[in-house]
Amino acid sequence: MSDQTIGLLSLLATLACYAANKRVYRRHPHPLLMPIVATPMVLIALALLTHVRYPQYIAQTHWLVWLLGPTTVAFALPLHENRHLLRKHWMSIATGVLVASGVSIATTIWFAQAFGLPVDLQKGLAVRSVTTPFAIEAERVLGGPTDLAALFVLLTGVSGMLMGETILRLLPHVRSKLAAGAILGGAAHGSGVAKARQFGDVQAVVASLVMMIAGALNVVVAPWVRVLFF
Repeated sequence: MSDQTIGLLSLLATLACYAANKRVYRRHPHPLLMPIVATPMVLIALALLTHVRYPQYIAQTHWLVWLLGPTTVAFALPLHENRHLLRKHWMSIATGVLVASGVSIATTIWFAQAFGLPVDLQKGLAVRSVTTPFAIEAERVLGGPTDLAALFVLLTGVSGMLMGETILRLLPHVRSKLAAGAILGGAAHGSGVAKARQFGDVQAVVASLVMMIAGALNVVVAPWVRVLFF
């Protein structure tokens, strides 16, 4: 079987698994059955069973990664509809994004260096807290492997989505809808936005805004991060 055929079958399998997973999750909304968690696990199992290599799989499925860009842009619609909220709280949101992004990048790289991780892993981890399209662009500036960056972004998002609600419950002083949305959007980017939508429109809008501002900021500061740390 040619690589092109394997790639096409991989694309069809990915779409089928995702569609089936969504139906299962609607009936049984368990965190481990979320499409972003269960679908990759099923696909990895299928790849291992059928001995499909990553280059064969990504040959046709890379279009799905490309769609992340237009999907991220689509977040602008709810932001426009709730622009009055953004005008009112822009200072708090902007300050939070700046502090969160700075702390995330610096502490991630410092811990990675302290544990003696290779430079490529350090560069991949540096952009883990922003959504995939922005992370890939920032990683190109840093000169690191974009595949690793996308993987770390996915792991960070899933972890934040699974633990976000529990952590918010452990922080009783966080009662503001804006704060909850900002935490989810800043820590878990796209996955956090999906989780924030379950809480309400305000949380979802703020999470979307924080995710996009943080992503753009990481791309802008990537050249300085490379100079300072690498």
